[in-house]
Amino acid sequence: MESLARSTPARPSVLAVCAIAALAVAAIPVAAVLAQPTAQPFTVVETGRGYGSLQDAVNAIGNGQGSISIAPGTYRQCAVQEGGTVTYLAAEPGKAVFDRTTCEGKAALVLRGKAARISGLTFRGMAVPDHNGAGIRLEQGDLTVAQSWFTDSQQGILTGSDPSGTIVIDKSTFSGLGNCEDEAGCAHSVYVGDYGLLRVTRSRFERGTGGHYLKSRARAVQVAANSFDDSAGRGTNYMIDLPEGSAGQITNNWFVQGRDKENYSAFITVAAEDHTHSADGLTIAGNDARFAPDVRRSSAFVADWSGDKLAVGPNMLGTGLKPFEKR
Repeated sequence: MESLARSTPARPSVLAVCAIAALAVAAIPVAAVLAQPTAQPFTVVETGRGYGSLQDAVNAIGNGQGSISIAPGTYRQCAVQEGGTVTYLAAEPGKAVFDRTTCEGKAALVLRGKAARISGLTFRGMAVPDHNGAGIRLEQGDLTVAQSWFTDSQQGILTGSDPSGTIVIDKSTFSGLGNCEDEAGCAHSVYVGDYGLLRVTRSRFERGTGGHYLKSRARAVQVAANSFDDSAGRGTNYMIDLPEGSAGQITNNWFVQGRDKENYSAFITVAAEDHTHSADGLTIAGNDARFAPDVRRSSAFVADWSGDKLAVGPNMLGTGLKPFEKR
């Protein structure tokens, strides 16, 4: 928890956006996709051995590399990955549900190995006493999340810092997440620490219940072809918050700001807390942003505290939205 456009760049091509997004899917091994689960719900694909406990399957891979095929079902289980590279793969996307169970008072999956890859899983109802309960808590290493669902929890994904690491999120849904119930600060749908790169593509953020939809302290971001639908949000803040600055791009996304806001002053913010990372060249273009039909107010699409040379526009903005505001 945490307590004027300078130039007009060409709109990024659709082909480029699709190429970026495709990398996430490519990270899931073909062998894992073809795996058939045994009578046990958790199968290590490389050995064909089944386990009744997800933690036992993770431990079997240990510091090596392997894939776990997860059978359809609702699981009151969690796991901690201490090392290696592990792929967690639903045998049928959306039908393997991790429900209301966390490890170490943190998340359903606590990850501190070399890398983790998640595909087709659902995480719901995660809650812990410090209001940081998440589907995934990433403490170090790379992370790829594809076609997964995070719903009705205190947070979706929460990470520590790994400046050399990369996080990729593709084709996933974040719904009913976030809160500002702790005096130390708010929880968010996705909260990324000081990573090297965060890439979010083809994903949906909706129905937030507090905090920001996407908060990232990563040095570089690539946020493309997503939807941020705040029309049913409650007590939410920014759609995208880059509190320490960031380079990269926010392109071809769709934003709707709803009525029930804790802070409606901006859709996207840059360096509102600190200026650790340069935002020179940060491209915010090709986006569509507006208020929900029942909302009449003014707001800034981009609010910038960094003073760096951002490239804002062209974007399609609804009535009441200022393209850029320097603060």
